[in-house]
Amino acid sequence: MHMNQLVIGNKNYSSWSLRPWLLLREKGIAFTETIIPLYMDNSKEALLQYSPAGMVPVLLQGDITIWDSMAICEHIAESYPEKGCWPKDPTARAFARSISYEMHSGFFSIRNTLPMNCRQKMVFDNISPELASDIARICEIWRTCREQSGATGDYLFGAFSIADAMFAPIVLRFNSYGIKVGELEQQYMDSMLANGSVREWVEAGILEKEIIEICEM
Repeated sequence: MHMNQLVIGNKNYSSWSLRPWLLLREKGIAFTETIIPLYMDNSKEALLQYSPAGMVPVLLQGDITIWDSMAICEHIAESYPEKGCWPKDPTARAFARSISYEMHSGFFSIRNTLPMNCRQKMVFDNISPELASDIARICEIWRTCREQSGATGDYLFGAFSIADAMFAPIVLRFNSYGIKVGELEQQYMDSMLANGSVREWVEAGILEKEIIEICEM
């Protein structure tokens, strides 16, 4: 197997970069990281050297180049089947895939209103109906996963999976903006926030010097 190189954006801000990075780290898969600061004059030019999309994240694996966070996570699952990136049970796996792709393609109000910012700590209370709907759906997903898995283990399906990687930026957003959730959902958030890899990412993001104004409140 060729060495993995993951090209990512700023750790403080880049939610899409966090997802495959966290999966690789949690599954003990070796990789190097290349950080391209976003929203700089030369960011697009630098990113186009790695993929035709000119966006993060990008995974380089020998002569294979794959971009988009969900595509990268699926590729990792295929490349390392022994790592259990998806739940083993077919029913749980189908549900995990469905919610991961729902996260990948939806929740625009959360993305647009609550940008990921690891340094941010505030109570955001200007909750629009659209944002409230997104938050409620996220809570429903987390609650359903935890109830169906019998709340065994720290994560949505017990063991860490791609689903947890996909929802990790939402955990960080809810934590940054003081979003209130139910008891079961908070237990999940606490587990994710205590995760060593998540803490490593957040600590690195806080230390970054770049400020992206559109991601600041």
